[in-house]
Amino acid sequence: MKSKIALVTGASSGIGEATANRLTTAGFKVYGTSRRGAPAGRRAYEMLPLDVTSDASVQAVVETVMGLEGRIDVLVNNAGFGVAPAGAEESSVEQAQTIFDTNFFGVLRMTRAVLPHMRAQSSGRVINIGSVLGFLPMPYGALYAATKHAIEGYSESLDHELRNWGIRSVVIEPAYTKTPFDANLLEPDATLDAYREARAAMSAHIQKVMAGAEGPDVVAGTVLKAAQAQRPKLRYTAGGLAARLRLLRTFAPAGVMDAGMRKDLRLA
Repeated sequence: MKSKIALVTGASSGIGEATANRLTTAGFKVYGTSRRGAPAGRRAYEMLPLDVTSDASVQAVVETVMGLEGRIDVLVNNAGFGVAPAGAEESSVEQAQTIFDTNFFGVLRMTRAVLPHMRAQSSGRVINIGSVLGFLPMPYGALYAATKHAIEGYSESLDHELRNWGIRSVVIEPAYTKTPFDANLLEPDATLDAYREARAAMSAHIQKVMAGAEGPDVVAGTVLKAAQAQRPKLRYTAGGLAARLRLLRTFAPAGVMDAGMRKDLRLA
């Protein structure tokens, strides 16, 4: 049988790279993307340049893959970045718009560009890399959590709209994942002295937790499961911590979750 075609955004490192490798090993023909592309021959999959904040760039990469393969079976929306720990009011509106433009509207652009082709072939799977922060709050990470909450709502709503064409929309929910993600954190552009100590404490806490976090292969394995499932679920947690947090969020009383989070993050 001819290999299924997968398009993975943000595939130059971290979760995107691990996902592209896992899908390739499983027999998919994978096209990865990054802002700069990558030299030929360095990876088991082809890399294409893509800026998910540009309508023209998104259309160009989808047209390239369609021209080469004639179909796209799986879209993995992974490209994104975060803001370094900061109070919500320490980022300007312009900075908030910047992070949404990549983390949410980038997903929207890619999905809109691919869906006409998936509808024409009456099949396809849109897999969005979300986060446990799509169903949990993140003090001093409000903007990033807001983008992931948006992806949750978008993915589930989209799934109901697309099932009649044999297309499914899925969201993957990892917890802390050990990747170079923190190398691309956007520093807050409106810092306030009132949050200085909290910023430092939160940064130290996250660094400590990340040191023992699961690697991106855990997320990649979950993406593969979602891509191959005959009847995919709306949501897949990725890793042990994510599964425990989803269980707690579902069954624990709100007050218990609130107190537990504040204790864990030392927000007393």
